[in-house]
Amino acid sequence: MISVQTLSDAQGVAFGTSGVRGLVEKLTPELCYAYTLAFINGVFVGKEGTKKIAIAMDLRPSSPDIVKACCMAIENAGYEVVFCGAIPTPALAYYSMTQAIPCIMVTGSHIPFDRNGIKFYRPDGEISKSDEASILSQLVALPAGLPSRLTHYRLPTQNTAAEKLFVARYQDLFADTPNVLKGMKVGFYQHSSVARDLLTRLLQELGAEVIALDRTETFVPIDTEAVAQEDIDKARVWSKQGYDALISTDGDGDRPLIADEHGTWLRGDVVGILCAEYLQATHVVTPINSNTALEYTNIEVSLRTRIGSPYVIAGMEQLLKARQTQTELRLVGYEANGGFLVGTDITVQKQTLRALPTRDSILPIVLLLVQSRVQGKPLSQLANHLPKRFTASDRIKNIPTTVSQTLLSTLMASKEQQEQLLAKITSNKETLHIIDFNQVDGVRMTLNNGDIVHLRPSGNAPELRCYAEADSYDRAHKIVRSILVLVKQRIED
Repeated sequence: MISVQTLSDAQGVAFGTSGVRGLVEKLTPELCYAYTLAFINGVFVGKEGTKKIAIAMDLRPSSPDIVKACCMAIENAGYEVVFCGAIPTPALAYYSMTQAIPCIMVTGSHIPFDRNGIKFYRPDGEISKSDEASILSQLVALPAGLPSRLTHYRLPTQNTAAEKLFVARYQDLFADTPNVLKGMKVGFYQHSSVARDLLTRLLQELGAEVIALDRTETFVPIDTEAVAQEDIDKARVWSKQGYDALISTDGDGDRPLIADEHGTWLRGDVVGILCAEYLQATHVVTPINSNTALEYTNIEVSLRTRIGSPYVIAGMEQLLKARQTQTELRLVGYEANGGFLVGTDITVQKQTLRALPTRDSILPIVLLLVQSRVQGKPLSQLANHLPKRFTASDRIKNIPTTVSQTLLSTLMASKEQQEQLLAKITSNKETLHIIDFNQVDGVRMTLNNGDIVHLRPSGNAPELRCYAEADSYDRAHKIVRSILVLVKQRIED
């Protein structure tokens, strides 16, 4: 018997912001088997009545081998595997919740090609941070000769029920207006998104004309929060072809990218506000780095959390428990990366949108396209009523988490370094000073002119992320660029 924590430490693999993440070469068959068995024994066994566990994957070339190791662990534990194939993470999660069975998604989401990961779901949604601790504490027995045994293992026949159920979720929502997107021309940057076929079919069935753009069989890591300059340039070029919108998702289809008719990618936190308003949400949970325009809306209650869907989900559970009245609660959550979560069943146009407390890229894409069509406004004008607050973000790759943490600790302790940071972003002879420090997640500094600077180590990869908020697009991006230049200089020194 060996502990999962010991195996993880030996391979340098750990739970990130959402799920297990690590280099492909470190996600050995033994480790993937151990994590799966620990999930079954530590989180699930004895608590539910089913003997089935669903599993799916993204389109990374390393995903099938990881799935095989997980499947063998499921079967050896006495459970039946429901193999759902390559489908979006929210599609698998929705199937799991409707069937009241746990599930496992093999995906690295948006992280680089040489990495992958595993996400675990209870029948009621994503596992919690306490569940993660329980998994790591488990002692497991590994079968002898596991790698060679897996070379002869064949995946079960694909079950298509999860994919069909997920598409029906959105078809049913607009059952009274089946051609609600008729007349819209949508460009779909498909790359290696696992959602590309499902989402294309859904939008076509809702009446839209969908044109595939840059589809590839080579995996492309798309980060919807720190959009690459290459993808910014692509959208500008594509917009000249007369699209009403451009859309895309990250690798596992739980985070959207949406661009307006001019090819400008919309920030995920603005998309989240627009979706919350469309659904007439009364309560919203979002991380600390999301646009502060939320607090200027008519939404009744908002709660800010650490960055990552497990914290958003915990926040939604907190609001549900704290509910004081019997009035209808319409609870949603969203992240700056665009992922949208539905915490309660919500009635929309006399149809019921069932709760799905995990990140979803499909709902925000559909809702923004529907808003544009129904209101007769281009996407570029949907957020005109919101305060002019603009956010930007970028990252430094390949920087160890320990280095990032040391940099932030030094920044908090050094008045001199704080002044150097402010000098880097000062313009027009203004005098800047920090009026508030927030350490909910990293170091978030609010300045006297309303600008916000936020630095934090990524929870999923060895990266240092910088977020900024200001009263103009150019100002926000300038802050991010300037701060990252300063950070790189300090690292090199």
